[in-house]
Amino acid sequence: MALESKSETPSGELAPLPPGDTDPADDSSAGRMSFLDHLDELRKRLVRTVLGILAGFLIAFGFIKYIFEFIMLPLQQVLPEGGRLVYTEPGEAFFLYMKIAALAGLVLATPYTLTQVWLFISPGLFQNEKRFAIPFVAFSTMFFIVGALFSHYAVFPLAWKFFAGFSTDYMEFLPKIGPVFSLYVKMLLAMGIVFQLPTLIFFLARLGLVTPKFLIKNTKYAILIIFIIAAILTPSADPVTQTAMAVPMIMLYGLSILIAHVFRKRSLDDESTK
Repeated sequence: MALESKSETPSGELAPLPPGDTDPADDSSAGRMSFLDHLDELRKRLVRTVLGILAGFLIAFGFIKYIFEFIMLPLQQVLPEGGRLVYTEPGEAFFLYMKIAALAGLVLATPYTLTQVWLFISPGLFQNEKRFAIPFVAFSTMFFIVGALFSHYAVFPLAWKFFAGFSTDYMEFLPKIGPVFSLYVKMLLAMGIVFQLPTLIFFLARLGLVTPKFLIKNTKYAILIIFIIAAILTPSADPVTQTAMAVPMIMLYGLSILIAHVFRKRSLDDESTK
């Protein structure tokens, strides 16, 4: 049923709409989505995300030899001279290649995946908030990749060396490739998530939900929470890996304070002093 337009009174003023009718210019009513519409939108974004990761997987599999060497080199360097990673099941090595391609495909598809996330949540945002789409995708992608590289070059080698340092005359370290790669992936994804802290603070500061003063005041509580999060996210229970994950988180918190100061929501008083 078409919406009735407003009619003019003899005096030239617009008459109010009849009860139950809505003004077509009212964006809030036009932009509402039902629960089923939300489910359909979620399904569409999930399908596109899976297709994007699949495309990344296929691209990565074309370069699997180089990606395999990139991942395996730091693992091999920590082992004793002549030591090698072993596999004991027929299909274990083959599926390792598939898992590596899937991981690389996930990293390649990160910008596309984050774009789908933004497109899903953007209908619930105000118009002035939707302009953060490009910063959201750019910052999230950048910090995820930086976190993954930090895990590859710093955190995981440190943890790996710690685990490999218990070899004695009575014990020989013969790691299986499956559990080792599983640990590698968990730590990489954990660091990728942890490095999203500056992105989160950026948006909270732009929306006026946090301020630099608030972050500085609660630093001691933040450090406590950081060590708790590091203990939860760390795949292993050793203190070396937990500390290696907590230290960059504390540094990221300091960076977040700076980001909140630069990009905080300005008050009217701040604007008037410019």
